[in-house]
Amino acid sequence: MGTHEGYRLICPTCRKSETRVVDSRDDETVVRRRRECLDPRCKHRFTTYERMEAPRLFVVKKDGRREQYNREKILGGLRKACEKRPISESQMEAVAADLERDLFARGESEVSATMVGEKLMEALKNLDPVAYIRFASVYRSFRDIESFREELAQLLAK
Repeated sequence: MGTHEGYRLICPTCRKSETRVVDSRDDETVVRRRRECLDPRCKHRFTTYERMEAPRLFVVKKDGRREQYNREKILGGLRKACEKRPISESQMEAVAADLERDLFARGESEVSATMVGEKLMEALKNLDPVAYIRFASVYRSFRDIESFREELAQLLAK
């Protein structure tokens, strides 16, 4: 007990290595396990998450640079766009998970930053129009108020 694929899971409170799984739940991308310390003096419960390691994926920027796909960077952009909007962290996580599933399902080692941005904008358009406009204003780098107005008009027309 208390081990996971060759390494020991220790209690974060008492640092003992004897733990047991109390509950386990999984979805398509992550397994969540509730664990309990077996030390009778501690009995601390904690959560661990297991995420399958994805194959390497690179994002090709507009200037030709390549950088490794970074889920946290995607979530950071979503958090900025959704700041002070009625959108939960779990909704943003779901957008990131959907994007990730789509990108890795392509089976390619590289994707364009443009495609990633367009897919995020489409998801935000369906989730929250204000978050969509915020994200689009940064992503599309509106040159002036007129280009911003055109994007807003297209959104309102739908």
